[in-house]
Amino acid sequence: MRKVLLVLLMLAAVVLVAADRIGVRIAEDKIGEQVAAQYDLRQQPDVTIHGIPFLTQAVGGEYKHIEVGIGDWTEQGVTVTGVKVDMRGVQAPLSEVQKGSAANVTARTATASAVVPYDVIQKEAPKEVTSIKPKGDDLSVEMTGNLLGFAVTGTAVVEVKPTAKGIAVTPVSVGSDGARQIPLALVKQQLTWVVPVTDLPVGSRISQIQPTPDGLRVAATAENVRLNDLQSTQK
Repeated sequence: MRKVLLVLLMLAAVVLVAADRIGVRIAEDKIGEQVAAQYDLRQQPDVTIHGIPFLTQAVGGEYKHIEVGIGDWTEQGVTVTGVKVDMRGVQAPLSEVQKGSAANVTARTATASAVVPYDVIQKEAPKEVTSIKPKGDDLSVEMTGNLLGFAVTGTAVVEVKPTAKGIAVTPVSVGSDGARQIPLALVKQQLTWVVPVTDLPVGSRISQIQPTPDGLRVAATAENVRLNDLQSTQK
């Protein structure tokens, strides 16, 4: 009898685990559909609901942690890559998820991150900029050509900051292989530019920028986010 009970308990546990995993896949798919529709995305994003058991979260309509992988994101004609949205404290009533509605789906915090590739940054740069690479918290810029009437071949260190118009790139030091050293104040007039990326898909302005080998990793965080209120991507 004990063996029979043990087998039955094991089978019940397997069924519950299977039901839990099936449930989480369905919910992830529904949330992916909502996000794709909200942003008019060509492909449905990857959604991961963290936390076990899932069924307890689903019944209560509260999820501790949900990640959404969107991929590429275009704003003002500039495409960033590897866009992810990390949502914490998600309130999603089971009835809303089942019918595929985002009307009452909210998150306590939503942090979006992405990478702005260096070729995208260089595309917006003055023609004298020939290459860009990370240098600590700043960027190292190789330049060649004529700058303010001087023939120059050298390197400038530029800082990057989020602004209302986008990511501002501004020289902080400059070295030249030419015979004459160009004053930094004059270089700033010619070698300052803006990459027009201001927001990420949480409806919040970029607040963090970190150089990486692949590009600038940017992030934006918003609080008390309603899924229906998230901005749409600009194609």
